[in-house]
Amino acid sequence: MREAEVEPNNITLITLLSACAHYPSKTNIAFGETIHAYAFKHGFAMTDVRVGTALIDMYAKCDRLDYARLVFDQMGVRNLVSWNTMIDGYMKNGDVDNALKLFDKLPMKSVVSWTVLIGGFVKKDCYEQALECFREMQLAGVAPDYVTVIAIISACANLGALGLGLWVHRLVIMKKELRENVRVLNSLIDMYARCGCIELACQVFDGMTQRNLVSWNSIIVGFAINGLADEALRFFHSMKKEGFEPNGISYTGALTACSHAGLLNEGLKIFADMKRVRRVLPRIEHYGCLVDLYSRAGRSEEAWDVIKKMPMKPNEVVLGSLLAACRTEGNVELAEKAMKYLVELYPEGDSNYVLLSNIYAAVGKWDGASKIRMEMKKRGLQKKQAFSSIEIDSSIHNFVSGDKYHEENDYIYSTLELLSSELQLCGYVPDFVGKESYEVD
Repeated sequence: MREAEVEPNNITLITLLSACAHYPSKTNIAFGETIHAYAFKHGFAMTDVRVGTALIDMYAKCDRLDYARLVFDQMGVRNLVSWNTMIDGYMKNGDVDNALKLFDKLPMKSVVSWTVLIGGFVKKDCYEQALECFREMQLAGVAPDYVTVIAIISACANLGALGLGLWVHRLVIMKKELRENVRVLNSLIDMYARCGCIELACQVFDGMTQRNLVSWNSIIVGFAINGLADEALRFFHSMKKEGFEPNGISYTGALTACSHAGLLNEGLKIFADMKRVRRVLPRIEHYGCLVDLYSRAGRSEEAWDVIKKMPMKPNEVVLGSLLAACRTEGNVELAEKAMKYLVELYPEGDSNYVLLSNIYAAVGKWDGASKIRMEMKKRGLQKKQAFSSIEIDSSIHNFVSGDKYHEENDYIYSTLELLSSELQLCGYVPDFVGKESYEVD
């Protein structure tokens, strides 16, 4: 186009910048910078709001926030899209402080502005901040759209915030555009299943006027993670009868169901069907389910064979399943083999050392347990604190072992002492065996 001496206009520049943003690489960033120089030279960067916004988006997606902010500050005219694009760039790159500072300066906050913040918090696993931002959005009188609702439902699912999830579901029912949105309903199914309310997940699924593959996958996985293997497999087979072709997630749900229920033969049949009949290429999570199937069936040697023959390197989850089986069977020799593999792949994995230490302790090999603790100290590893959480009046309370800082601390410990006394009166005797080793929460 340039060789033909045809001058590009703003649409040309926006299209090229969009291409650079969608496929970030050193070459494309360099080309984007060339476009920026042209846009600056010919006045597009400062006077054409769409070109300026496209530049911000390109630099943000290429991890060049400094250049994105420079463009934003130099723009003579900005619109709401420009502000939202810059805030979104900060959120996606993890610069929450600058995102919030810019958000506070925003003259008029639209539903997209709030959703950019909420969605950014959810993607960064900052679920409590997402919920707090949603509450502020409600107080500001801004009505959420389906994107906001999906993000909030995801936050509720990850926190187990069932109370707020029920409130959001009520909001969905009240708005036609939300209650007929398949993506919103799929999110509700997932949220209820992960909060342990599989009956409510079924109600949402049964009430859907149209379903897609994600709908079926959500309910299948929901049954599987709640230990309802028969229902998960029944829906898995019903999905195929309805004409939906199962994908990798469908098979993960079915295999997980078989694993939790100890249905080894059924699981092996499904795994074979996935490879030969449906021609779905097994991923690491499918091999993980297969390892878990063998491990839970007490056939850890066959689980080990699966790991050795996998076409990809096993991850910590796959090897962790085998280690857990070794602890149950007291198979120290195989645990040591798996641990050797784990140390090579994930030398920083503290939980693996803890589990092997407990395996040694369970069979009375205290020297082995002591060596593991020494190895952890040598590598500078410390057991990460696990925590439990509970929802009360739509608020999430987190607890760690030996927690003394909760505002209801005195009441909690007095209740625990009361429960302990009642348990001992009923004949319960605490088991202190293996307390020299680390406990896995």
